[in-house]
Amino acid sequence: MSDYYEVLGVSRDASAEEIKKAYRKLARKLHPDVNPGADASDQFKQVTRAYEVLSDPQKRQNYDATGDENGNPQGFGGGFGDAGFGGFGDIFEQFFGGGGQSGPVSRTQRGRDALITASISLKDAVQGVVYPLEMETAVTCGTCQGSCCRPGTSPKTCPNCQGRGKVQRPVRSVLGQMMTLETCHICRGHGDVIEDPCNECNGQGRVREHVSKQLKVPAGVASGTRIHLAGQGEAGPGGGPAGDLYVEIDVRRHAVFERDGNDLHAVMNIPMTAAILGADMKLDTFDGEQDITVEPGTQSGQTIRLRELGVPRLRGSGRGDLIVTLQVETPTKLTDEERELIEKLAELRGEVVAEGRLAERGGMFSRLFEKLGHRN
Repeated sequence: MSDYYEVLGVSRDASAEEIKKAYRKLARKLHPDVNPGADASDQFKQVTRAYEVLSDPQKRQNYDATGDENGNPQGFGGGFGDAGFGGFGDIFEQFFGGGGQSGPVSRTQRGRDALITASISLKDAVQGVVYPLEMETAVTCGTCQGSCCRPGTSPKTCPNCQGRGKVQRPVRSVLGQMMTLETCHICRGHGDVIEDPCNECNGQGRVREHVSKQLKVPAGVASGTRIHLAGQGEAGPGGGPAGDLYVEIDVRRHAVFERDGNDLHAVMNIPMTAAILGADMKLDTFDGEQDITVEPGTQSGQTIRLRELGVPRLRGSGRGDLIVTLQVETPTKLTDEERELIEKLAELRGEVVAEGRLAERGGMFSRLFEKLGHRN
């Protein structure tokens, strides 16, 4: 890579004005309208590239630090290839009043990409679903088939630019009077004119319609997942290809289950007696009713893991697990008979001493007695 300061013939501490003057001097000498030689054209591009970098404070700072205007280490970007002339047209236009491109601009353009949201239930996210998409979008005009012209007619060559899309005109600049290219105001750069546009699309080649689509949502998606549908976005003007459609998934919250990665979590309330004695219970899941075995002596917060009943892995095989947290329900109201039985049980277990205070051993029933036995 050439040194940009050497290309412009300025020192590394040159001011912005000095850099600008150096560029004007070299551009006046090397501009293709003044010096048609191939070498001069290449030098002019190199000079313009150097000015683009050194006239921009941020690019100049990056260049001074790394040798690259983007801050990349020297040798891993930039250069004078086609990708390195991103700002050449801007610099050319700044000094010479027009861009370096020539030739007509096609009416046929690619359509824009579209992004919509699909709101689905957690069950749909776990099992997958065919989701109906409804949207307003641009589609190719059915009357003119994208030609923009009334059926049976076609565009005519622009009489102003003779199909080139641009016209030359003299301009005065810092380099003196020069010829520059500008977009033809008759055909707007297309090189042809549509004398009889399609009535259906007003010469655009596309119309807006309500479109219905079926989206196959795979099992395992999560909120934020984007499904890419190539070529199903907006149709392009002039019969151009459609852009892409992106559908972002939004998974609604569930009343029972909560997702954590590929696992599902649920809280199951069990009676106090079931926690003491054990019980077989049922839990409705996305895979149907499942048996839950509560072991005797179960404490609040204990979990039961049901393997492969969670969310399918979106990329890969298998599923996560369903983790059930058991929550023991403590009675809030007792009949006299129930209260008497619990007090008797607490006494039998040695969980009550004189004056009704709890014994040191504590435990679930001693806590229960403290909450219920002294309520009155």
